[in-house]
Amino acid sequence: MGLLDALKAKLAPAKDKVSDLAQQHGEKIEHGVDKAAKLVDEKTKGKYSATIESGTGKAKHALDRIAHKDGGTQGEGPTRPPAA
Repeated sequence: MGLLDALKAKLAPAKDKVSDLAQQHGEKIEHGVDKAAKLVDEKTKGKYSATIESGTGKAKHALDRIAHKDGGTQGEGPTRPPAA
């Protein structure tokens, strides 16, 4: 077993716990992200609205991946179609 395999094995329980918490509290986390984005947008007087909106979307997408809501697998690259 290589070093990375050992590290992955030790982190697996933490990964599962984070995934469970993200599933249980996803709405609260998304609400917090939206609230923070709104506050930052107000403080910058809308100057960075597009960037804030983009970052908020990416944060929500990451939350969905962590919670396994999108049906994908976390930590793997894009899936490839099977070879014909």
